[in-house]
Amino acid sequence: MRNWKIAFAGTTVAVIVVIAFVVLRRGDSLIGGTAGAATPSPASFAMPVPVTEIVKKDIPVYLDYSARTESIRNIALQAKVPGYIRQQHVPDGTDVKESELLYTIDPRDFQAALDQAKAQAQRDAAALDYAHSNLDRGSTLAKSGILAKDTFDQRTSAAGQAEAALAMDQAAVRTAELNLSYTEIRAPFAGRLGRNQAPVGSLISVAGTPLNTLVQLDPIYVTFNPSETDLIEIQRARAAGKIAADILLPSETQARHKGELTFIDNTIDRSTGTVVARATIRNADLSLLPGQFVRIRLPIRMEPDALMVPQTALGSSQLGKYVYVVGEGNKVDQRLVSLGPSDGGLVAVLKGVSEGERVINGNLQKIGPGALVQPLLQ
Repeated sequence: MRNWKIAFAGTTVAVIVVIAFVVLRRGDSLIGGTAGAATPSPASFAMPVPVTEIVKKDIPVYLDYSARTESIRNIALQAKVPGYIRQQHVPDGTDVKESELLYTIDPRDFQAALDQAKAQAQRDAAALDYAHSNLDRGSTLAKSGILAKDTFDQRTSAAGQAEAALAMDQAAVRTAELNLSYTEIRAPFAGRLGRNQAPVGSLISVAGTPLNTLVQLDPIYVTFNPSETDLIEIQRARAAGKIAADILLPSETQARHKGELTFIDNTIDRSTGTVVARATIRNADLSLLPGQFVRIRLPIRMEPDALMVPQTALGSSQLGKYVYVVGEGNKVDQRLVSLGPSDGGLVAVLKGVSEGERVINGNLQKIGPGALVQPLLQ
């Protein structure tokens, strides 16, 4: 009897343990099901993205080239008379005005030569006065028959020789004055002086070592090489009127220097298929120097009703450029596009999109075709 009670009690405990285990398993299942129902499905999540509406706009079409600046005038300053450099009046690298005094050569020898020429002219002028007076007296005597004709002819010849001598003296004076003026070397045009090559005290000769160089900086040329294909468009635009030119330094996005296309060469280089062209640019602040690398931009025509999208909306793939458009149900639609000219941060799309559509211009790496998005209009 006692053994039966013990067996019954053991069976009862085993049943209770099994029931408890089943209840716990069902509770975990219920709890797990509730948690799963509370977690949103990843497929239903909409990525917030900035969007911009495509608009039509008239934009200028530019031709853009790499270019180099070139001075209009660049000369070596040389002496026209020999002598010692007496003074350099402006420091190296100075911006000088036209006719400004740059160098002085010792003028004493040339001043002495001028004084001598003037004295010779004064002496011959006095001799000419005497010859004229003698000729006048001889003319009266010759008419009365007192003076022989041969003597009168001699007086006439002497007067002519005196006139010629005085003319030679006057030419010698002018030559001496020119040589004296050449001792002052002045700027033939406004520009910037280079590095001095003739220190004070140096003995220089005619057409010897240059004293310095002078470069004109305002205005200045910008030389570039358009292709023969672009030349057709440039010539067409030039026939319609003057072509403006914008000059940008490598670090600039807005042009500070402006000018005009002034020259196109008359032959095309066969080896490169390009032609030499240049624009004349104002350089009032003298910030451009000859030989400097710049970019030149020529506006040649207007593109009407261009569909414009932000350049930040463009993506690239093996198939080409594309944009993401917000389609029906706010789902992403990928469009392959053909691009036209740009205008600032916008670029024209020739085909692939329509006016009024919304393109995505942010978070492009986090979305793909068919993705659900939340558009935020900018």
